[in-house]
Amino acid sequence: MISLSASDNASHLERDPGAAEPTPDSSVDAPKDHDDSAAVVIDNLHITYRVNLERKNTLKNFLVKGARGQQVNFREVKALRGVSFDVPQGKCTGIIGANGAGKSTLMRAVAGILPPTEGRIEIRGKVSTLLALGVGFNTALTGRENVMLGGMAAGLTRVGVKEKFNEIADFADLGDFIDMPMRTYSSGMFSRLAFSVAVNMEPDILIIDEALSAGDAQFKERAAKKMEALMAQAGTMLLVSHALQTIQDLSDEVIWLHKGRLIKRGDPKEICDAYMNFLKVGDDKIIMEDF
Repeated sequence: MISLSASDNASHLERDPGAAEPTPDSSVDAPKDHDDSAAVVIDNLHITYRVNLERKNTLKNFLVKGARGQQVNFREVKALRGVSFDVPQGKCTGIIGANGAGKSTLMRAVAGILPPTEGRIEIRGKVSTLLALGVGFNTALTGRENVMLGGMAAGLTRVGVKEKFNEIADFADLGDFIDMPMRTYSSGMFSRLAFSVAVNMEPDILIIDEALSAGDAQFKERAAKKMEALMAQAGTMLLVSHALQTIQDLSDEVIWLHKGRLIKRGDPKEICDAYMNFLKVGDDKIIMEDF
């Protein structure tokens, strides 16, 4: 059984500003031939976006500057740079890295939310995502209505969602709150319903990005058992977390991402140890568990 208790001293890992940049090793060399049986294929993925630097980031300001022949100030951000790897079928791949490494951008690209600037992503199966607390929910609607929206967004029919509703509601264990607007929910209640919707869609590929830190101990235990059951059913999982113990417990392999580039890939403990060494921290300084 995987232990997913909360850490009292949880804080996101940050590198020493004076540390040398990590150097990619041969474990992250782009594969010459991608695995035909892989659940996810990522090939030379680049994602670049522009950040508006204007003090007044409005449509009016954009139009006025355009009419005057003035340029709007943008900054180009290269979030991912030439990322290539396969996610094996029926395995859990953990993604680690400091804030700003590109982990969430990568997950959103795999989920189909962000289009590649260059390269390709091939998904072989039905994807269910848990990207962040409340993403995709309308807080003005009730929990019941959001379950319907989430299920239909995952590809189920209205009838299919209704058939699964009791299972989802029982797992979330919200009681009468299931029929109340989600703006009245605590962060833990939000997280429980989001997780319940994501995992009960029977996904082939489950993507989880730092979304399970809320919830009481009893729910965290149920969440751990559910994730184990998904993996036992040959489900494929992509897991992003700063909680390195959780990453090591759940992952079959781990990928270290830094400033949009792959640095290392391999055995969970070996990669996590290399990452901690880069950050120059010990076990007593990191988040070991976040569920």
